[in-house]
Amino acid sequence: MKRNMARTTLVIISIVALCMGLASAAQAEDNDRCSTASVAGKWGYTYTGTIILPTGAVPVATVGTYTQDTKGNFAANQNRSVGGAFAQETVTGTVTVNRDCTGTLNANVYQSGQLVRTAVIDLVYDNSRRHLRAIFESATLTGGTNLPVVITIDGMRLSTGHDD
Repeated sequence: MKRNMARTTLVIISIVALCMGLASAAQAEDNDRCSTASVAGKWGYTYTGTIILPTGAVPVATVGTYTQDTKGNFAANQNRSVGGAFAQETVTGTVTVNRDCTGTLNANVYQSGQLVRTAVIDLVYDNSRRHLRAIFESATLTGGTNLPVVITIDGMRLSTGHDD
């Protein structure tokens, strides 16, 4: 009887150790890998900051949502205020994501169907790809004028690409 009990205990310990090892491996793999597909879904975001014009600094704020597919294409709707002037905008573009959960978003911003500016935004995904932080690298008006900006973004995943 002692022999059967020892075998049973050994089997239970082996199963527990195997399960713990598999869980750790799965968690490590999940934390170490980001991809364009793994951040697909619907996101909500705000951005705030400053545009630096020749006449001085102007505050900017935006709130919106965007949906990204597994190939990195996205479409957004946002409401923004620049120095108190309100506009509704649509945005399209692409997102590339690196394995370390950093990435780049290239955006085309439209008002009333007309392209008004482009932007390059550097991203980092955290909290198991449920949250993003970002900063504008550049903003360019359609005529080619670069706008000096200091704008940061805070975003939260609303649903995954599989939930849409």
